[in-house]
Amino acid sequence: MDVFAHLESEVRGYCRGWPTVFSTARGSHMTDENGKTYLDFFAGAGTLNYGHNNPLLKQRLIDYIAGDSVVHALDMYTVAKRQFLERFNEIVLRPRGLDYKVQFPGPAGNHSVEAALKLARKYTGRETVISFTNAFHGMTLGALAVTGNSMKRDGAGVPLGHGVTMPYDNYLDGRTPDFLLLETMLDDSGSGLDKPAAVIVETIQGEGGINVATAQWLRMLADLCKRHDILLIIDDVQMGCGRTGAFFSFEQAGIEPDIVCLSKSLSGYGLPFAVTLMRRDLDVWEPGEHNGTFRGFNPAFVTATAALEHYWAGEGLEKQTIAKGEQVERALNEIA
Repeated sequence: MDVFAHLESEVRGYCRGWPTVFSTARGSHMTDENGKTYLDFFAGAGTLNYGHNNPLLKQRLIDYIAGDSVVHALDMYTVAKRQFLERFNEIVLRPRGLDYKVQFPGPAGNHSVEAALKLARKYTGRETVISFTNAFHGMTLGALAVTGNSMKRDGAGVPLGHGVTMPYDNYLDGRTPDFLLLETMLDDSGSGLDKPAAVIVETIQGEGGINVATAQWLRMLADLCKRHDILLIIDDVQMGCGRTGAFFSFEQAGIEPDIVCLSKSLSGYGLPFAVTLMRRDLDVWEPGEHNGTFRGFNPAFVTATAALEHYWAGEGLEKQTIAKGEQVERALNEIA
């Protein structure tokens, strides 16, 4: 492994905890170059909901590439993009009564977050965005400004502004009623809090320590945003695409965000892919106002479509996820 220490930047992180060189992967397992196999509980930090090299998705990808189909297309119209949009609408949006427009902001979750923040500010004409203690939304400057971790924020090297942090669910151990501080500051013209463009929140904080917001807390937040004419952005990059059971992690709370950020397992195969979903009337972008070279990665459209068709046309994956969660919880409780 000397080559990595010699040539790769010191910024490398996860690999330091796994002192081996991986070679192959299938399903829930990874195998290193010496033939030792590991059970993978990391799952690409939430990117591999359907496992490594899922054969149902792999064959679609192989066939697509073998047919000299379009791989890189910027934002050109392609068959693969059309099929993804149609199936995403038919399988995910329409059954949930969601009338979102779909933006392809770039290949990663932080691209989705950056687009969401820019759009909220453009639509409202306001600058401030409310985020929460221990939040994590990405490593680019806009996303860092609404991220809580001081080490990551310090890495920006410049001031991170136009964001205000509020307590996440149960951050104060029940000593203060939910949203008392935020509601009071919004109602008080002397509080120094400029009226926000948006609130951005994770329903379950992953990077921040697996902090779970209750359905009631999320409903109260959604109600507060509506009463104060503030856009609600749900960052579902880590918890969407079935990681909590339902396709969207906010479904259990029965809320309908104005903007939703998705990435991670969206491609189904570990390929880079992100979308920003927005309420139809919020789509005030000018053509080309927000773009990127890799916002039309067609192989990801193909595997994402296959994942939707195989795992989300019915209720199979949602029930399986809940059942497996209960199984793991029982096993861990027995160990404890």
